[in-house]
Amino acid sequence: MSAESLHKSATELLETWSPPTGPEQSIREAMLAFLGSAPRGCLREHAAGHITASAIVFSHDERKVLLTLHPRVGRWIQLGGHCEESDDTVAAAALREATEESGIDGLVMASGLYGAQAHPITCSLGVPTRHLDLLFKITAPEGAVPVRSSESTDLRWWPVDGLPADSDVLLR
Repeated sequence: MSAESLHKSATELLETWSPPTGPEQSIREAMLAFLGSAPRGCLREHAAGHITASAIVFSHDERKVLLTLHPRVGRWIQLGGHCEESDDTVAAAALREATEESGIDGLVMASGLYGAQAHPITCSLGVPTRHLDLLFKITAPEGAVPVRSSESTDLRWWPVDGLPADSDVLLR
């Protein structure tokens, strides 16, 4: 549990991931280059940008996806957030964030990386930075009822074919 273990897990995820599209192949290479130059790049203290752990939370039947109306971003986005030094891996950080932000116990994470995105943002550091999101697919148990946390303005299930127009959620 350290910056080193987070860095190692992020690097291994990206090295073993086979992106399905050209743009994702480019972001994979950019993230690997970033990690090669930023030993503490998985922690929010790295102000120029940092790896973040995101979760695409699907309903048990994969017909809906759970999104949060993020107060700082002002749009519906996937759950997730910053890695903490207490997280063993980036995947563990994504599961922790998804559980905290959804209030749902029993979430199940698929193995491997689901996708990757980069977003310019002014996060809790208070300065412009980049969130380099590693995305994980997580499935909620049948009948799961989300409970909004203080980190969200709103939280709800959306049909995968009916996401809000201004959302920026990667779905396969």
